[in-house]
Amino acid sequence: MAEYKTLRQAASDEFTERHSRFIGYARPVSTEEDAVSFINEIRQKHWDASHNTYAYILRENGAMRYSDDGEPQGTAGLPILEVLKKSGITDAVVVVTRYFGGVLLGKGGLLRAYSHGAAIAVNKAEPVIMRKCLLTEFSCDYGAYGRVAALVPSHGGVMDDTIYTDCVTLRFHIPEEDFPRLQKELTEASSGQIEIKINGEKFFEFLEDF
Repeated sequence: MAEYKTLRQAASDEFTERHSRFIGYARPVSTEEDAVSFINEIRQKHWDASHNTYAYILRENGAMRYSDDGEPQGTAGLPILEVLKKSGITDAVVVVTRYFGGVLLGKGGLLRAYSHGAAIAVNKAEPVIMRKCLLTEFSCDYGAYGRVAALVPSHGGVMDDTIYTDCVTLRFHIPEEDFPRLQKELTEASSGQIEIKINGEKFFEFLEDF
């Protein structure tokens, strides 16, 4: 997988619907253990709530779980899960807590309320694209530095470090799909004198508008 969408941070938001208080919590996670731990944390925090419903989706083993926690079947956990699925978000868990306000919302009302609770929490947690990038570096002399360094960001690379010794070493990460184009440009710009070294790969965050 070259990229996936997840959440940038843990966040929460809330609203009131016909006297019932709904609090949505969202958090990035990478394992089922992390997801369950977060769900239990919210349950302990809101031990007196009417319901603590949840859903999570993970890349690990394609895990996908949800719970209505006592609400009518399919009216809470499933709509939360659908918010994650429709947004294309994975490695994330959402819990929506409800304090019953004395007025029944009906099935349609519950579906809308839990969907909204999940959506506002996910929005606050800031969806991001995680792209697999190559960890790379190259060295050049000071005379070529300004010219070749400018090629890195213009071809999708992001600088991580610059080391000044008898030459200049630039360390950066770049999406896999952008690497061949940068390699070609550097080769042409340096008449074949600059070689890019690949030190590994890692997922990095790229903000996008959703």
